[in-house]
Amino acid sequence: MKPKKQNNYWMVKQEPETYSWEDFVRDGKTDWTGVRNYQARNNLREMKTGDSVLFYHSGKEKSVVGIAEVHKPAYADPTADDPQWVAVDLKPVKPFDAPVPLAAIRYDERLSGLPLIRQSQLSVMPLTKDEFDAIVSMGKPRKGRK
Repeated sequence: MKPKKQNNYWMVKQEPETYSWEDFVRDGKTDWTGVRNYQARNNLREMKTGDSVLFYHSGKEKSVVGIAEVHKPAYADPTADDPQWVAVDLKPVKPFDAPVPLAAIRYDERLSGLPLIRQSQLSVMPLTKDEFDAIVSMGKPRKGRK
């Protein structure tokens, strides 16, 4: 019997004025292109189909608003002239009943090592399962709805 595939956990950040959770749900999936930070690019390269992703609204809102999933792993970013840059495809899974604000994340001891706090400019970051689960429990995702 094959061992069950181990999922990884991630967070992606996007300004809602540029591309919001509502846009994402309307589109049904999106290509996560335009990342031009080496560390974020390396994180994109590590994403595998089925990995769980938290969708964070940056800018004025600063809150996690829903759960997504990696639909297609890293491939050459079609918006880049240089093949070293990659993109992934994401699809929405569930919105949160209540967005989880950055302030709540900062004050939760379970999340003290979160890259969101330590490297606030990083747009694609890894999470541990415990960090992912803690944020999900704070957001209480709606069951069965996008």
